[in-house]
Amino acid sequence: MIRRSPLRPLASLPLILLVAFGLRLGFAWNYQRLAPRQALRVIPFLFESGNIAYSLATGHGFASPFHVDTGPTAWTTPVYPLLLGGIMRLFGPYTFASYIAAVLLNILFSTLVCVPLYFAARRIGGVRLAAAACWLWAVFPNAILLTYQSLWETSLAAFLGATILWATLRVAETRSRRAWCGYGLLWGLALMTNAVLLALLPFLLWWMVGPAASRRAVQPALPLLALAAAILCCVPWTVRNYVVFHSFVPLRSILGLQLWVGNNPDAKVIWLGGQHPIHDSAERRHYIEVGEIAYMREKENAALRYMVAHPRHEAELIGGRFVSFWAGGSAAPVQDFLRSRSAWFRYVLIFNIAVAIGTVLGIARLGRARNLYLFPVAVFPLVLPWAYYLTLSLPRYRHPIDPVLMLLACATVVGGHTVPSGHGIDASNSEI
Repeated sequence: MIRRSPLRPLASLPLILLVAFGLRLGFAWNYQRLAPRQALRVIPFLFESGNIAYSLATGHGFASPFHVDTGPTAWTTPVYPLLLGGIMRLFGPYTFASYIAAVLLNILFSTLVCVPLYFAARRIGGVRLAAAACWLWAVFPNAILLTYQSLWETSLAAFLGATILWATLRVAETRSRRAWCGYGLLWGLALMTNAVLLALLPFLLWWMVGPAASRRAVQPALPLLALAAAILCCVPWTVRNYVVFHSFVPLRSILGLQLWVGNNPDAKVIWLGGQHPIHDSAERRHYIEVGEIAYMREKENAALRYMVAHPRHEAELIGGRFVSFWAGGSAAPVQDFLRSRSAWFRYVLIFNIAVAIGTVLGIARLGRARNLYLFPVAVFPLVLPWAYYLTLSLPRYRHPIDPVLMLLACATVVGGHTVPSGHGIDASNSEI
């Protein structure tokens, strides 16, 4: 007989979803109430994703990331600009209704993170871990603020990151061709949304066909099927880029500029927007003059030369970006905490630092427990951030792995055990 706990209602996924949605909606409503509507109609869209969306909505194609006519672009992968462009076509370019629709879409994605996060955490450590991770995500300030403060793919990428983790754990235990093909399609959607997630793919596939498969026979065709499905999702975009630019651009073209603005004689740990075509008119003119691909190659070569020639400055930049990445955007968290008079800023800073510490301790605890799922969970914080240590570190860049960080931070307190294969559903009945 299963003993009931008075805390059991707190493990209700619908309740957690309701609270998460309500918090995000409440903060967004308060934000729009205090900000001028004229500003909200325009300013949140005046970044690369919004500018490309405007170009799409006005019939000029996937182009012009700087709100001036610069021609076709591969600045970012297409999914989120297409979603924003669809919103603009429905509600009009630069309207308050378009802003509200875009924010509501972000809120929906951010809330739905709880679903794959719950089932992934339950498989890793049972219901208590699942409920704790989802509650932490529900109140996570970054997840709330990023739904309405900027219109990027951030919330969608967090949802896809959590879904990838859950699907990896689930598909690793099946030999269904349909499941593996679906896994590949999920990856295709993720890569067309946030190309940096590609860093995780080889590690997770290796685990699925290596350590996770040690208890059963795996047909070599299955991972190849998933990989083929993921590649096929990217082929139309890659072909489009080749036709437009006469150059091989499989996902996006931005790496060269990202390297340069983060690694040059004037580079600082906290990037303030300099030397970027969206802010710098001279850089924008040069970008238009030579074209996107030549511009990116030029910046990449200059950045790599500087990185090799100035190892001391590079070490300082990489170390500072490491701190900034895990402190939620602060390169000097102790000094910023002491200087700031804002209780909200201090709360957000402490929350991010606590999650970072919890991530390390959570990995250690799962390791001591010899948890079967340690590797795929640990890959997220150990591998993906390197793309940003070496380029730029902005708070939204961490968001695709933030749900996994919530899981690991909760594992520090709640613990985690390996739920036996085939008993994921039974785990939902364990005591809270």
